[in-house]
Amino acid sequence: MSRIGRLPIGIPPQVKVEVEGQLVKVAGPKGKLDFTLPHRTTVQVKQGQIVVAREGEDATVKALHGLSRAILNNLVKGVTEGFMKKLEIQGVGYKAAVQGKQLTLNLGYSHQVVFPIPEQIKITVEENTKITIEGPDKALVGQVAAEIRSYHPPEPYKGKGIRYVGEKVVRKEGKTVQ
Repeated sequence: MSRIGRLPIGIPPQVKVEVEGQLVKVAGPKGKLDFTLPHRTTVQVKQGQIVVAREGEDATVKALHGLSRAILNNLVKGVTEGFMKKLEIQGVGYKAAVQGKQLTLNLGYSHQVVFPIPEQIKITVEENTKITIEGPDKALVGQVAAEIRSYHPPEPYKGKGIRYVGEKVVRKEGKTVQ
């Protein structure tokens, strides 16, 4: 069996898990999420734990077994604690602001970049340069952070742009005069 896949997932008291065939629904204080299990994997909820099982021993099913268990664990963690990514903007005149359900970015272009905030995602901006992205869905939080970063990734010469907090940008040396 998969080392990850065979581990049971503990269900906290405030989380409700429903299994309807291949669809698993998880609800908690931070929101509601669902996941459709891959073919040849099954889930059982017993004694306050989620147990993922597989039908077969081929490599594909083994991989999907561990993947399914990891995704279900992230669903349970997401509806109880939530996930968070932090970005920071560096550059003179670069700033961000949240206006309703939109994130407005000034990144040195001739126009403002407007990013629509998806449902279940909460974005806050501190000091006009620190962006915090929070939500129950780990994949969606990471995708939103990556999309915002893609508008102006950090460039290697001056380091200007949007980066994850703690990200190291390898700086290059500019042209030298002989």
